[in-house]
Amino acid sequence: MTSSPDSSAPTGAVIRVIVAKPGLDGHDRGAKVVARALRDAGMEVIYTGLHQTPEQIVEAAIQEDADAIGLSVLSGAHLTLFARVLELLEERDATDIVVFGGGIIPDDDIPQLEALGVAKVFTPGATTTEIVQWVNDHVETD
Repeated sequence: MTSSPDSSAPTGAVIRVIVAKPGLDGHDRGAKVVARALRDAGMEVIYTGLHQTPEQIVEAAIQEDADAIGLSVLSGAHLTLFARVLELLEERDATDIVVFGGGIIPDDDIPQLEALGVAKVFTPGATTTEIVQWVNDHVETD
């Protein structure tokens, strides 16, 4: 689902966000809710769909000239999947793309993800308002 910002969006460059569901996780309701909230806040959102590989996600981000990638992981494979996305961004000289995410991620794993380069991890209970505000505050457009 590719969405254009509405007429109430702020003037200037629009933040472009890839929202992706990596791996074998088949639950995407939360990712769709976040994608819609970001879109409604005036961002351009590209939702890649279910069962994406890290390679597909990074390729989409580069092709779409994304400013950020939001990953939703509920499967327990977050350490591996986030690490691979960040590794591929480095290989493609695209580390300017901000990576954030959420899902069922144990609190003990968040420092490891941050050490890898994940800019923010949202856990269950994070509101869409909180996520939108964080993206607005921490993601710059080209």
